[in-house]
Amino acid sequence: MDEKTPGKMPGEDVVAKPLKPARVALNVLALCFSLSVLGRGLGESFTVFLKPISESFGWDRAQVVSVYSLSALAGGLASPLIGRLFDYSGPRSVYSLGLLLLGGAFLFAGHAQQLWQFQLSLGVCVGVGIAFIGNVPNSILLGRWFGPRLPTAMAVVYSATGAGVLILLPASQVLIDHLGWRGAYQVFGGAALFLLVPLLILPWRLFSGGSPHLARPDAADFVDQGWTLLRALRHHAFWALFSTFFFTAIGMYAIAPQVVAYLIDVGFPPLQAATAWGFSGVVLLFGMLGISWLDGIIGRRPSVLFSYALSIVGIFLLWLLQWHPNIWILTGFVVCFGSMIGSRGPLLTATAMKIFRGERVATIYGAISIGSGLGSAFGSWSGGLIHDWTHSYNPLIAFALVSVLCGMIPFLVVPALRR
Repeated sequence: MDEKTPGKMPGEDVVAKPLKPARVALNVLALCFSLSVLGRGLGESFTVFLKPISESFGWDRAQVVSVYSLSALAGGLASPLIGRLFDYSGPRSVYSLGLLLLGGAFLFAGHAQQLWQFQLSLGVCVGVGIAFIGNVPNSILLGRWFGPRLPTAMAVVYSATGAGVLILLPASQVLIDHLGWRGAYQVFGGAALFLLVPLLILPWRLFSGGSPHLARPDAADFVDQGWTLLRALRHHAFWALFSTFFFTAIGMYAIAPQVVAYLIDVGFPPLQAATAWGFSGVVLLFGMLGISWLDGIIGRRPSVLFSYALSIVGIFLLWLLQWHPNIWILTGFVVCFGSMIGSRGPLLTATAMKIFRGERVATIYGAISIGSGLGSAFGSWSGGLIHDWTHSYNPLIAFALVSVLCGMIPFLVVPALRR
């Protein structure tokens, strides 16, 4: 018998202890992925609802897209508050509030009659609900389990956006065809509330504890550096990451809410348009994992710049579809643009958590994420406004292209991001 562990054979702990944290880590990863599939899928499903809601009430594109813009803005502004709540109350409270907000918001939207009611429910409440089950709490929870492997874990979770789009965009179109858009929203709301029950009974004490290996004194990568939000606000890396999130989100979301409507306008059938954009979820998974894999091979800066190059090619192919609406160019657009939506997110998240590591990292990362929310809101709202003013998609596409180029600049000139 081992004197230090009475009743156990020598080496028994060596076999048992490393396996349990690994299994728990995978369970946590699966949970975060599932919540992201639900949140991002429900959020992006608005692209399918845009035309039927607009036609039902006779609203112009900017009015309807304002709902999507408010969702992005509300989620971004709520991010630091969510990070702070996560620091003090833990993941169970945060995720539960998210599902409650989503369920109630979609049930209310199914009966909405005025624009402000859509803005409140599908805009503010859905945006905050998605943020409560989204990247800020997921990144902090996964950081406790994956440590230096966080970029890969976050790539898996970020790819949930694609999985959500792949599942829920075609499903939304089918539900709209059979139940109408109001009935579809009722189904979404009921599903979100139903999922609250299994969420509450999960072993949260175990999930929130983190890996014992990362809690050891020799886990040097996780030593508290004493960062506070005010101190971070005075550091150039904070604003570099903020501006990257901001401008990239403008470029991506000036286009994303109107992709299905654009494809229909250039000649594709509605279900084919929704399904094609839904398949961006398939390529997004490979894009996320591919960029994270490149990060380990050629470094972070070249990987991020490569992802921007593919996004730019995708924007060009989208523009070309106006004159050549064929399946090959559409496929090229979905592969290049769709695979890179959010592909930079895991690397930016890992960069932020490495620079600003410590007890307040959730609050600091939440504040940085405001840039993404503001950019998504401004980009989607501006995109709708540009389309209404010009009655053309060309100025919108040019606006998106310039914004994406601006998003690249910090990785070209800011020392903290060039290293």
